Formats: sequence, C-alpha cells, structure tokens
Amino acid sequence: MKHLAIIYHSLSGGTEALAQAVLHGARQETQVSSRLVRAFDAGIEDLKKSDAIIFGTPENFGYMSGALKDFFDRTYDAALPLQLNLPYAIFISAGNDGSGAVREIDRILRGYPMRRVADPLIALSGKTPGSIAPVKKTSGRILQQCEELGTTMAAGLALGIF
Repeated sequence: MKHLAIIYHSLSGGTEALAQAVLHGARQETQVSSRLVRAFDAGIEDLKKSDAIIFGTPENFGYMSGALKDFFDRTYDAALPLQLNLPYAIFISAGNDGSGAVREIDRILRGYPMRRVADPLIALSGKTPGSIAPVKKTSGRILQQCEELGTTMAAGLALGIF
C-alpha cells in the first residue's frame, strides 16, 4: 500500500479546514493510506514512510507559516542523504496572493529533492480583489478543489503515475 502524508499548519482553523478536505478527497482512493500530520508533530520518519506529501500552510507576511518552515529546518539535513525525490503538492490559505509562500516552499523542496506534481492551490482570504471567500468561512468551491487535490494525488500514487 502507498502512503500519502498531508503535513500542514493551522492557527485559526482555516488551513485545517482545507487540510480536512484534502484528506477527505485522498481517502476516496482505498489503495492509498492517507493521514494528516501537524507540521510541529511531523519529522523525518514521516518523510521516510511516505510515497507523496501534500503541504498546507497559511500565508504569513507573504511567506509560509513558521511551523512549516520549522519542519523543513528540522528535516532537511537528515533528508539530504536519502535523496527522497517524493512527489508533492501545496495548498495555501492566503491573505495576499500566496506566491511568496509557493516560491519559497518550492525553493526549499528542490533541495531535498522533491518534485511538485500539481499546481499550487491557493485559497484567498477575501482581502484581495477577485478572491474566493474568507478562509474562516471557506467556500464550497475551494473545499471541492481541496478534495480534488487529495483525490488526484492519491489516485496518482495508486496508479503508479507518481
């Protein structure tokens, strides 16, 4: 059986709602074991036993959360000799446009190395023109997109695409 980890941080609950939707979608694929792991609780063992990872974070000051950055800081040196080359995806609850968080997560994960296999999913907070809904009142549309992200990653693993 393949293993998918969803490593995320949430302080207000918005990103956790997105993470739960990603997990719900991933669990539609019965040939993949999917689990949520909070960034502060995740470690190198979570990377070792995973066949793919989905990272979730709020956008803080145009960057990823400190908790997700802490996860990367704690696992980077141990991951280097493993040459994991895991497929990954990202979802972000953003107050700006999420691009800074995406850019820095991608930059860090190239060093592990890991490879992004899906476009980043960004839930805008409603403070930006053209945004979706406030993250605390996450719309059905973005939750559906999160479920689809989870389903896509899990199906890709089950089919051997990733």
